[in-house]
Amino acid sequence: MARLVLLHSPFVGPASWGGVAAELSRRGHAVTTPVWPRLEPIPDNFYRTLAQDMAAQIETGEGAPILVAHSGGGALIPALEAALATAPAGVILVDAILPHPGKAWLETAPPQLALQLRNGVDAGLLPPWDQWWPPGALERLVPDAAARTALVSELEGLPLDYLEEQAPAMTLSSPAAYLQLSGAYDDEGQYAVRQGWPVVRLPLHHLAMLTHAEAVAGAIDGLAARLPHA
Repeated sequence: MARLVLLHSPFVGPASWGGVAAELSRRGHAVTTPVWPRLEPIPDNFYRTLAQDMAAQIETGEGAPILVAHSGGGALIPALEAALATAPAGVILVDAILPHPGKAWLETAPPQLALQLRNGVDAGLLPPWDQWWPPGALERLVPDAAARTALVSELEGLPLDYLEEQAPAMTLSSPAAYLQLSGAYDDEGQYAVRQGWPVVRLPLHHLAMLTHAEAVAGAIDGLAARLPHA
């Protein structure tokens, strides 16, 4: 079985993985859900700081990990690969943005969202992630109140500086696979197909880890087996 490190988006917290970690553990994998450091106290060099902190957590385990990154966590993978003393066995991107070397996150976002976020900045901070969306959107995606409360409890105001920092000039170096959960990530899924990566598409939604843990865990399990290392 594999050593799977489930990486949440830096915009949310590890509760976003819901019951997926438990399901993957039940299937026999060694699973951890480490936490990215809070963004707000970081003065600059976000990518390097996040990667070094996360690498220190991952290196306490044994064996080369498969990094499983959701959403905004995808952009941090090249910096994390570089920070790890032992190269990952592979990477699985889950409804995740792709690395964007030399570009800021805001440059990759839809223009309307980028404008909305810039207009919402207060003292250098954007509102927490759940406030980026229309009222009721999160409730529709995650009807379970307990799961939703756990997700929201981990949110924080996000520094605009992070979204404006250019990503390091690095690309993925590990064998990769892609799990697409929503139509918003069609371009990323198509890119993965063109690269010849193993790809699974589940017609669910961006936070399906919280509502369809068994299906998501099953897809991750299958993709881990299809990575070239396996």
